Amino acid sequence: MNYLVTLLLLASLITSGRAQTPLKLAIAGLSHGHVGWIFNRPDKKDVELVGIYEPNQELVDRFIKRYNLDKKLFFSDLTKMLDQTKPEAVSAFGAISDHITIVRACAPRKINVMVEKPLATTFADAKEIQALAQKNTIKVLTNFETSWYASNQYVNELYQAGKLGEIRKVMVNDGHQGPKEINVSNEFFAILTDPAKNGAGALVDFGCYGANLMTWLMKGKRPLSVMAVTHQNKPNIYPNVDDEATIVLQYPTAQCIIQGSWNWTFARKDMEVYGTKGYAVAIDATTVRERLDGKAPEERKKLDPRPAPFTDPFSVLADVVQGRLKLDENDLYELPVNVTVVEILEAAKASAKSGKSVSLK
Repeated sequence: MNYLVTLLLLASLITSGRAQTPLKLAIAGLSHGHVGWIFNRPDKKDVELVGIYEPNQELVDRFIKRYNLDKKLFFSDLTKMLDQTKPEAVSAFGAISDHITIVRACAPRKINVMVEKPLATTFADAKEIQALAQKNTIKVLTNFETSWYASNQYVNELYQAGKLGEIRKVMVNDGHQGPKEINVSNEFFAILTDPAKNGAGALVDFGCYGANLMTWLMKGKRPLSVMAVTHQNKPNIYPNVDDEATIVLQYPTAQCIIQGSWNWTFARKDMEVYGTKGYAVAIDATTVRERLDGKAPEERKKLDPRPAPFTDPFSVLADVVQGRLKLDENDLYELPVNVTVVEILEAAKASAKSGKSVSLK
């Protein structure tokens, strides 16, 4: 009996050890403003950085100096990096238009991918990414900051529990004063203000958050129609892309108004959900205002942050790839939601250009 117990304990330890093996991660691109995250998590041991693809040598030199990185980590050829370092996953930190190229390289090699929001610049690219992921049985996750928010999860839980009733109106407000105004890097500014690389300006940069959250709330249901209005309040700074965008998504019994802007007084990421029984407003990552009874006053609640691994996208990636975490198909990170996000954004661009509502029937 003691021998059997010893064997079971040993098996448990071996399994546990395997589960904690760091994810072999490679980075594709250094020009995205969020890339610093991977170099600023020394307390986390769930990821091992095995390679970095970046063709811009000046940018490479800057990162080597800033983070004291080994020159051997760097490659100017994506496929060479993938074949030599053999990562389990790649995290993309370049232009959105590069996401399709990265997935085309990774999918046949059975390498999982995580991209920064949104998934792609065109619906055609998004569908191809989904097809490649399915064919090669890999994960392609899309990282949104608002996926980490305990407030958004709480509002969705209220809705799922029936406390809000049926959703009738959702308002999602995202953005900041503008990329130049908040001093993003030159490389990131070049991406954000290039309609080919970014897909559009504020419409894509911040409109994608509302499309992601609303598709999630609606359990993947596509809107009947998309209407959008864009404008250039600052054409001297952003001559090639919009800096102001409002998108209206119409569903059979609900409407969502998405306001993505590079003209907010201060940075914001908030969501208001109004139902037939009550409403809830996610003010920031951990603060909610709610009123669930017409005879009762509004309440303000402070929530705990989401538990691990949901406060760190690389921890989420590691747990998903290594099998410790199984995401629901309708999760904010998952492909079905994010392919629809790109479809909505493409329809919004078409609507803004034509001045007419675009049907998604």
